[in-house]
Amino acid sequence: MNPAFEFDRYLLKRQVFALTGKLRFFNPQEQMVLYVEQKMFRLREDIRIYNDESKNQEVLLVKARSIIDFNAAYDVIDPAYNQKVGTLRRKGWRSMMRDEWEVLDVNDNVIGMLFEDSVGQAMLRRLLLGSLLPQNYDMTLGETRVADLRQRFNLFAYQMDLDFSMDPARRLDRRLGIAAATLLAIIEGKQQG
Repeated sequence: MNPAFEFDRYLLKRQVFALTGKLRFFNPQEQMVLYVEQKMFRLREDIRIYNDESKNQEVLLVKARSIIDFNAAYDVIDPAYNQKVGTLRRKGWRSMMRDEWEVLDVNDNVIGMLFEDSVGQAMLRRLLLGSLLPQNYDMTLGETRVADLRQRFNLFAYQMDLDFSMDPARRLDRRLGIAAATLLAIIEGKQQG
């Protein structure tokens, strides 16, 4: 596996002025370890994650299965092995009140969830406060919490802390965690402008 996926903590930063979603992931030593660029003018979401900004080496692909789908499913693929790592599937109607995603294994069995912290805070974000109330997500495998994805308060830039330290056994494939944060920053981040 690519060494960029070995860390327990990351900081994600979304580029402020860009036509497409451009993200950078930094390790705890503040070194950029991953660069994300969303493909422009695609009917189906196609997000590429590279080892750096030169975009010479793709280390992860996040691809939507269909063009328009309220319960969109995004396959996470490791191109080095041409292998599906898992899938993240948005819970359409449930995400109207509070963002919820299912975490699926390589055989499309539900193994976990990714969800916004609370319905009350989610509604406050949507109806009143927007980006003034940063989003916080928990990721679980079964009933066990394996990740915390917490947006930082910043009026000018989207930043998110990823914390996998509560999963020392590494039950969660970090590639799925990185893909989840990428989707939240690109797809869900659009809700906040």
